[in-house]
Amino acid sequence: MRSNRSRDTKPELQLRSLLHKHGLRYRVSAKPLPHLRRTADVVFTKARVAVFVDGCYWHGCPEHGSIPATNRDFWSRKIEGNIRRDRETDRLLTEAGWTVVRVWEHTPPGEGFEVVRQALEQAGSQQSPSSPSQ
Repeated sequence: MRSNRSRDTKPELQLRSLLHKHGLRYRVSAKPLPHLRRTADVVFTKARVAVFVDGCYWHGCPEHGSIPATNRDFWSRKIEGNIRRDRETDRLLTEAGWTVVRVWEHTPPGEGFEVVRQALEQAGSQQSPSSPSQ
């Protein structure tokens, strides 16, 4: 468990690299709301956009998520709890006026960038990112 990173994962670094390459500036592993004990992977404070890069295993990806055969009940409850917490986080942030973007770890970085760019555009961000040139 100790070797599982909570930040700076490969998919997160790839997405952040693309965002930075296109002139976007953001906060990393920050709390969107000071009273909420949850951190987003990438936070655009002015635009009020919180980005989460979710791991397929830990967040129950419908395509790639799986439950280990050993201690199946424990892991099933654990992952279901993570999914509930994610939904609650989305609800709380949305109620507070934030836009929440969730990107699966298996999503190609260019697609993740596009989703974030669109969210920033819709949030009325004053930053104007360009499309990736991949």
